[in-house]
Amino acid sequence: MRECSADSADAASGTADTRSSLTLPLTAARTLHLAAQGLLAPPRRKATKDDVLDAIRRMAQLQIDTIHVVARSPYFVLFSRIGAFEPAWLDAHLAEGRLFEYWSHEACFVPIEDYGLLRHRMLDPSGMGWKYAADWHTQYRDEIDALLQRIRTEGAVRSADFARAEGDKGNGWWDWKPEKRHLEVLFATGALMVAERRNFQRVYDVAERVLPTWSDARDLPPRAQAERTLLLRTCQALGVIRADWAADYYRLPRRPYVDALHALADAGELLPVRVEGWKQDAFVHRDFAALIGDAANGTLASTATTLLSPFDPVVWDRKRAVALFDFDYAIECYLPASKRKYGYFVLPILNRGRLIGRIDAKAHRAQQVFEVKSLHLEPGVRVSGRLVADLRRALQRCALWHGTPELSIGAAPDGLAAALLAE
Repeated sequence: MRECSADSADAASGTADTRSSLTLPLTAARTLHLAAQGLLAPPRRKATKDDVLDAIRRMAQLQIDTIHVVARSPYFVLFSRIGAFEPAWLDAHLAEGRLFEYWSHEACFVPIEDYGLLRHRMLDPSGMGWKYAADWHTQYRDEIDALLQRIRTEGAVRSADFARAEGDKGNGWWDWKPEKRHLEVLFATGALMVAERRNFQRVYDVAERVLPTWSDARDLPPRAQAERTLLLRTCQALGVIRADWAADYYRLPRRPYVDALHALADAGELLPVRVEGWKQDAFVHRDFAALIGDAANGTLASTATTLLSPFDPVVWDRKRAVALFDFDYAIECYLPASKRKYGYFVLPILNRGRLIGRIDAKAHRAQQVFEVKSLHLEPGVRVSGRLVADLRRALQRCALWHGTPELSIGAAPDGLAAALLAE
């Protein structure tokens, strides 16, 4: 392992032969990925407001989703990493200008210093698909321009500030009011930004008030430079990367990325490695090069046990989760009930470097009950005393943070429910 560490140090200083490679066990790739994601060890102290921002910067972005059968996903992703914290801290970072919202992976909170990396999408949203309603923009340009001028003159608005036409009750989340569609067009083009959230509802204001220090003429990086930096951010957030994973994290253009990753290695930003069982080239970001030796020999390993959101970066790329963890995970909350295999809002279970199962959970806040409707373990996972203790602590911490301290467990492997509920 000493030779491994020496090569790692060379790579970090930019002097390594980037066409040679080390061979790592899959467990080491998992460890490096979890280290990059902030999931290597349980939090060692009470979380602070700064920890929220640090965790988002580590992940590079925090996906937004509104489902709240447990805590809404962005809060839950943070809980998985930093433990119990005040959800208002995330809202405050947005309102205080340390974060902004935009389409990065999907709708995400992104550190404000990365605004310029996504600005090209705003200036030319034509490649964003459904996220930018180009036909709507063309058809209602006058109304959209008038709404923008109204906000510029009168101040920030919410979608809720616009009433539906009399008798129009809507038909679900996809049936937006015209003004909501107008707002989303202006958001996609960057004319509006999210100034804050109130009760998790977006408050839109003109970009020049939300980010008055920005100037395209002065601050906008060249598109190629922005895409290179986004690719490097991806490598840093994932710790270990393959070319077939490169596009997904920021929804970069779908194209081959092998040469681009080797170019980053030639520049000293990445270290090429081989991972046992993978045919593809792999690369470790320079920030984690010094950990390679200890990850490979098992000295460094994950000790965390926690539940993950369905929209956690660790599992949001299904193919990556299979390759890294042999864990096939699909989000089922958008499927009809009859087509769900595991449940509505299913939380993967991370245990000491492995994804060992999943639970279908619901927080009954009025009754103060955290319900585990079902708990499934992956094939081959052995129920041991240590696993039971790890799961019990993880479930109890999660339940307490939700304000639902009573734990209820329904379907589970034989004897596991009783063991988890035992004092």
